[in-house]
Amino acid sequence: MSSSSTNTSKAGRRTAVLAAAGALLLTMTSVTGAAADQAAPTADPGVLQSGPIGWASQNGGTTGGAGGSTVTVTSASALISNMQASGPRIVQVSGTINLSGMNDIASDKTLVGINNARINGGGIDVDDAHNVIIRNITFAGAADDSINVQDGSTNIWIDHNTFLPGYDGSLDIKRESDFITVSWNHFDGTDKTSLLGHSDSFSADADNLRVTYHHNFYDNTNTRNPRIRFGKGVHVFNNYYLNNNEYGIASTQGASVLVESNYFQGVDTPTEVGYASSGPGDLVERNNIYSNSGSPNTRGGFVGVPYSYSADPASSIPSLVSNGAGVF
Repeated sequence: MSSSSTNTSKAGRRTAVLAAAGALLLTMTSVTGAAADQAAPTADPGVLQSGPIGWASQNGGTTGGAGGSTVTVTSASALISNMQASGPRIVQVSGTINLSGMNDIASDKTLVGINNARINGGGIDVDDAHNVIIRNITFAGAADDSINVQDGSTNIWIDHNTFLPGYDGSLDIKRESDFITVSWNHFDGTDKTSLLGHSDSFSADADNLRVTYHHNFYDNTNTRNPRIRFGKGVHVFNNYYLNNNEYGIASTQGASVLVESNYFQGVDTPTEVGYASSGPGDLVERNNIYSNSGSPNTRGGFVGVPYSYSADPASSIPSLVSNGAGVF
């Protein structure tokens, strides 16, 4: 849902941080050799290591590849080899890369886009990985998931990406993963947008799946924004929901969810408690705005979150998020 005013605003934000990004790049060591494409790093705001808000700030925090070397990649083979390398590393994705299948990323990595980075056709598997950041990349046409976080992965920050439709989930989080923040992403016309929790029978998720979703733009998406099973302490705040087809947020299978200071526009069913064959979960709504939308379904209580945050007024969210979410 791009517009000339949105592009102008994003260009202004990019210009404002170029100097800081350049200063940071001067402190980084570049990788050379067969594993790296020989493309010069460019100063891009996506490389800035400002920390996440929410659950990814807990459990020791999330720093990705900070302290490691920096490499710029322009091909699928270089992207895969650098994502899977041992030790901390900042991997700058430059331009369009065509992937196939799901591709693992190892612990202590930052994957950040520069030069209009785009990944087509394939996806990223965060599988039993820890301390991973993925920022400023457009994902399009994945044959499976665009990003899949699973198998006990912890301290993951997914920030300022744009997700275009693919075959399955845009961003799925499941199988005992924990301490995750999903922030400032633009889900543009996606179908199965974001599953949180593997299945109704996978009860091991009940002690995990602590996830914060904030300042995301769910733009004409269909469903799963997110769909939550079992997760306790799931915090959904300051998101913009526009013309979502099936429902906005679903809390199921005993999940505990706080839905706070979001803006729902043209959403017949903003929230569900229980969905399809899944039993109900708790959902508390607070300070949301429902414009040309149905009434929220709520249930139970919410015990709170341990981290500090400041929620923007819901009335500011359409402008703030439509101009700020997605790639820089």
